[in-house]
Amino acid sequence: MLVNQLKAFFAVARLGSITGAARQLGLSQPTVTTQVRALEEQYGVELFHRGGGRLTLSEAGRRLMPQVDALLQQELDIEFALRNSAELQGGTLRLGATAPYYTLTLVQRFKVRHPRVELSVSAGNSRQMVDALLAYQVDLATSSHLEDDPRLHRVALGADPLVLLLPRGHALARATAVPPAALGAETLLMRERGSMTRALTEQALEAAGVRPRAQMEIASREALREAVVRGLGVSIFAAHETGRDPELVALPFEAPMPMVREYLYCLRERQGARLIEAMLGCVEAGG
Repeated sequence: MLVNQLKAFFAVARLGSITGAARQLGLSQPTVTTQVRALEEQYGVELFHRGGGRLTLSEAGRRLMPQVDALLQQELDIEFALRNSAELQGGTLRLGATAPYYTLTLVQRFKVRHPRVELSVSAGNSRQMVDALLAYQVDLATSSHLEDDPRLHRVALGADPLVLLLPRGHALARATAVPPAALGAETLLMRERGSMTRALTEQALEAAGVRPRAQMEIASREALREAVVRGLGVSIFAAHETGRDPELVALPFEAPMPMVREYLYCLRERQGARLIEAMLGCVEAGG
């Protein structure tokens, strides 16, 4: 019980909100609030100052933070060691994924080599996956962001050009390539902020001096593809992420477009762990 309360306290303190802590911990907001208050009431201490709808750490809370950080890190290290203790004849490896094409290729290679190891794959945008890795929520993560954090070890997976995804019945669908200026007459469907594809798209359009007629934000590739099929607009994807829907057409741009580069990251301190090392070996095996 105490460890759960400390986890709730630490998440609220680090993220600055009950909402963010609940999302990270996979709990309801009332549960997080109850755990923090129970911790304060049990030991007769105020860990947060509450006022104006905001939470700020008290002096007691600030003193507690490094001790809780060390405790939770030790718990994670023990859990990780247990999951990776078998000589690749078992255990669990958690992978955070942004690009299905590269991720599924890695998973396929890994399962051929190590069929008894359990793999779990969680999905999100590049920023979310790197954050999950740094929070020890996944063991490896793919991301399109080029991270310079010294805590991270990085290997390159590949690179894809940006292409335009549109419905087969669209007036541009029979073209061999599309000028960026054509997007000025279109509704552009975009990923959420934090997506590298979105960031590169915005940079390319700004450089070309193009402003789409309208924009709509949709927070997943699958929903974006379905929205394009339904004629809600067009979208820009990395070439390998366009899928195989017969109702969709992916066209290159006439002008040079940015490349979406994909990387695989792990924590440098865990680079030599058996299962992580085995997954990194699958990248090298693919050339």
